[in-house]
Amino acid sequence: MSGLKFAEYAELNGLSEREREFGNGLREREREKGRNGVRADLGSEVLLPPAIPHVTIAGDDIEGTDGSSDLKPKARFGGVTWSGKDGVGQAASDTPLPSNPSSPKIPFQRNTSASSTPRVRPTTLDIPGLTKSKVSPDGRISQRDVGSKLVIVMVGLPARGKSYITKKVARYLNWLQHDARIFNVGEKRRIYAHHDEVMSSATERSILGHEPRAMTPTQVAAHILINGEMPSQPIPTLSLNGRVSPQNGNGMSQEMANLESAFPDLTTVSSPGAVGGGDPMDQTADFFDPQNTHAALIREQCAMETLDDLLHFILEDGGSVGILDATNSTLARRKLVMERIRAKAGPALNVLFIESVCEDEALLESNMRLKLSGPDYKDKDPIASLEDFRKRVAIYEKNYVPIGEYEEKNNMPYVKMIDVGRKVISHQIHGFLSAQAVYYLLNFNLAPRQIWITRHGESADNQAGKIGGDSSLTENGRRYAAALTRFIEYERKAWDVRQRDKEAHTHFPPHPGDHTPPNPHFTPQTGDGNDPPEKNFCVWTSMLKRSIQSGELFDEEEFDVKQMRMLDELNAGDMEGMTYDEIKIKHLVEYELRQHDKLSYRYPGPGGEGYLDVINRLRPVIVELERMTDHCLLITHRSVARVLLAYFMGLRRDQVADLDCPLGMLYSLEPKPYGVEFKAFKYNSASDWFGYLPDFELKKAAHPHN
Repeated sequence: MSGLKFAEYAELNGLSEREREFGNGLREREREKGRNGVRADLGSEVLLPPAIPHVTIAGDDIEGTDGSSDLKPKARFGGVTWSGKDGVGQAASDTPLPSNPSSPKIPFQRNTSASSTPRVRPTTLDIPGLTKSKVSPDGRISQRDVGSKLVIVMVGLPARGKSYITKKVARYLNWLQHDARIFNVGEKRRIYAHHDEVMSSATERSILGHEPRAMTPTQVAAHILINGEMPSQPIPTLSLNGRVSPQNGNGMSQEMANLESAFPDLTTVSSPGAVGGGDPMDQTADFFDPQNTHAALIREQCAMETLDDLLHFILEDGGSVGILDATNSTLARRKLVMERIRAKAGPALNVLFIESVCEDEALLESNMRLKLSGPDYKDKDPIASLEDFRKRVAIYEKNYVPIGEYEEKNNMPYVKMIDVGRKVISHQIHGFLSAQAVYYLLNFNLAPRQIWITRHGESADNQAGKIGGDSSLTENGRRYAAALTRFIEYERKAWDVRQRDKEAHTHFPPHPGDHTPPNPHFTPQTGDGNDPPEKNFCVWTSMLKRSIQSGELFDEEEFDVKQMRMLDELNAGDMEGMTYDEIKIKHLVEYELRQHDKLSYRYPGPGGEGYLDVINRLRPVIVELERMTDHCLLITHRSVARVLLAYFMGLRRDQVADLDCPLGMLYSLEPKPYGVEFKAFKYNSASDWFGYLPDFELKKAAHPHN
């Protein structure tokens, strides 16, 4: 095969000595390998332009891949141009050619399920109604996305507000349509200790996490401790998960042995009798003494069983957030909790520790008084109960290790709340749900206040049975607006009188007949002996005429009146201004879709909304209501009133869209440390006043259209 010799090519093109050496070395390597040639784009592009593929160097010849050698070099200017036998070549380039061989081209490889290391799935926000994907068409966190789920572990001494925080966080996340559930170790401890068998099988499964049985293993242990002998019937050995556990050589269940190994400080006493102070299963302070070995081990078992129930909810039952409500006040307990979570759920599951600390003595005393009406001290002498509770707290304080150095060294996310939100410290917050929870924790308080919710007065569209629209009030609607203004002004003054009376009849320690609990945020007198100024009162309406007109009679010198688009009625899209009968006739398919699932349904057409959209646009309203310390009246619409009541009352998902919320009703919600005090009032057109309904309960609307 004849062709242009490499030496001739180098001479004609004025190649440098370095380029000549590289070309000669390339030919020598090809000869040694015994190959006929190599493509120029795999290493010889310093000699030939990359725009000319399929050119090979064979021996001392340069030829095309078609076997021809009719490649003639042109004058070199920066680069090299080549012309084929037809005289057409590549354009000249003034960019110098590279003088080093190019890097090898390694094809990209994506990890797949067949790879040795599985791909870590990205975890981003999931918002029901606003996001969807193949694995999550409704926007809720899918079962496989463990990395998007969250376990909250509470930390803190008794009477520090842990249960108060857990209930509020769970209520908020459930309202946002993320399945959240509280798992309280104390409740399981009381069930075991008191042999509480008066429950349905479904309730027992939800609490214990397994099928009901005549006597649980922990109750067997309690029976032995209380009665000093084994029960008469055959029993399984003590197990953390409700199943029979194999015994070791000493007759002890393996899991109980593991517990003692994990908590060597709990095994310093050889028998229950070594600890004075009564029955180890009695729920007094002695039960919580770490020197009471058997009681301590039972407490740890209750904690681990409760954690197992939580993880089953997260990993198997489709839950998104599980909250472990317990003291978890020792470093050993928190380590054990983390080890168990990682062993069962792996490293992807998010864990957030929330520690509640009380430095305000008045707040701590208020929390302690609240405990006296709890299940451990119900119907007992308040003075003796308070003394026993203080003793219990002192026992916990001996071994209490606050969150801090260990968690930071091990990159463990945590939030430390001081005086229920007065000061908040956060560390390493990861994940959408964790961020949502922490943001919420920054915005609530214990200040006593009233929140009132009502619909606007009757409008012209209400009379015609039309949905949506922006009509004005009727004469009946204007009468309602006037009565509402007078009633709220009256209740504002009456509430202040009740707070002063409550403060005057509370003592610590409590006296018989006292109100409970005192609220440290209410101060009836100022430092100079004068009465404090009256608490501010906000009136919020939507931006629709019927709502604005319902609040226009409030004196803006006394009330802070504001319009909010977030409080507007749900937009019905193409069906705005229609009656439900018209919708059924003209849009039968849409009508039936809505009847099937009102919560998830969204009206078609520009601006059309659904209940999930209303929930998401009301988030800043809820956060502001939790943050503010003033009274507030919200004059809004049916769908918005339903969603607001669902939040404050902790209603189930299937109750939100069908809640009966007619015109003329006024709802009072007063946040308390133990929940929300709810009252309902109904407008009486004959008396032109609102009457209190003592036996009122929220219920499903009787008419399917409502």
